[in-house]
This record gives sequence, structure tokens and C-alpha cells, in this order.
Amino acid sequence: MALAIDIISDVVCPWCFIGKRRLESALGLYRERNPQAPEPQIAFHPFELNPDIPREGILRSEYIAKKFGARGYSAHDRLVHAGAQLGIPFAFEKIQRQPNTLAAHALIERARRSGVQGEVKEALMKAYFVDGLDLTDAKTLVRVSAEAGLEGEEAEAAIADEDLRRLVAEEEEKARAMGVQGVPFFIFNGRIVVEGAQPPEVLLEAMLEAEKEPAPSA
Repeated sequence: MALAIDIISDVVCPWCFIGKRRLESALGLYRERNPQAPEPQIAFHPFELNPDIPREGILRSEYIAKKFGARGYSAHDRLVHAGAQLGIPFAFEKIQRQPNTLAAHALIERARRSGVQGEVKEALMKAYFVDGLDLTDAKTLVRVSAEAGLEGEEAEAAIADEDLRRLVAEEEEKARAMGVQGVPFFIFNGRIVVEGAQPPEVLLEAMLEAEKEPAPSA
């Protein structure tokens, strides 16, 4: 049976981007240990770091001043260094707007149903952190998702679908009810939890431990 990996994260969480890269490294180690094992099944789940931000977003400078105060953009130095080691060229200075990410999560959920969830998740994170694109802009969201493999009409429908947004918000509430307070949050085979962007070796250990028992049926 394939290893199940559930990842709770946000597209505007830099440590989630770092955690995604570290998981990819861990998967490489896992394949070396288990070359005959089925490909792990990865699913991304929503979590909004800033659910109270309005749909139109706010100025990034305003967000930074409120979150980091006098430290300002210097608070990103550690992230820039960590990202460079993993091939993520964080360009925080390009970001002009801090978005509400509910629409992005709706796109990621629609992408799951279309079999391109990982590609869309990656594309949205890169669009925000590397290209500095405005994720409050519907045309930008559609274009980025379409380039990652989600049909443009599907992307437009997902952004406009209020029922889908409610479903995403409900899933996020379930995560908070489980005790998730920060992301990334990894769950392996429904039973082993790793919080934070841990090193690949830690994630590999969790994978191997999770395989010792079958995943829960529900």
C-alpha cells in the first residue's frame, strides 16, 4: 500500500515552501531505502495564516510593519538563506500585496480533483515568493494555475465558487480543531505527525515509522 502524506499549509507561508522542498528531499531518501515501494500519495490541505485579511488583500508594507515592527524586512534574512540552500530564490522585496488565500486554496482543491494539485500548489508559491505576483488578482490566479495544468475555465469556476470556498474554510476549521496552530504540518499514514519544516532526515524517519502500521481506514 502506498504511503499517504497529508500536508496542511498555506501558499504565503515561506516555511511551507521550505518544508515542501525538504519533503521532496526526504522522498528521494525514501526511494533509495524502498526502491520497490509504490509512489507515496501526497495531498495538500488548506490553512490560512491570516484568515482575517480582506479578499482584496492589504499592502505588504503594512503587513510587515504590523507583524515584525522595527525588524521590518530584515526578519526575512534567515528565510532567504534557508531558501537559497534549497533552490528557492525568495524575492520578498517584489511582493507588493499580502493576500487573503482562500481563493488560492479553492484553486488547489479544484486542482486535486483534476490530478494536478502538486503542480498548482508549487506554481502559486513560486508566483508569490519568487515572482512577487498579486494573488488577490483573479486573472493572475487563473493564468498561474493554467500554466501549471489546471484548465482556465476550471480555475475561473473555482475562484467564483462560493460553495467551494466554504468547503475549504470548513476543512481549515477541522485542521484547527485537530490542534493545528502552525504550518507546515505533515501527517504520514494518518498516524505520525511532524510539525514545522523539519530536515529531510526527520521526515524520512516519520515515513518509515508510519509504514510499520497500516493507515487508518478513515
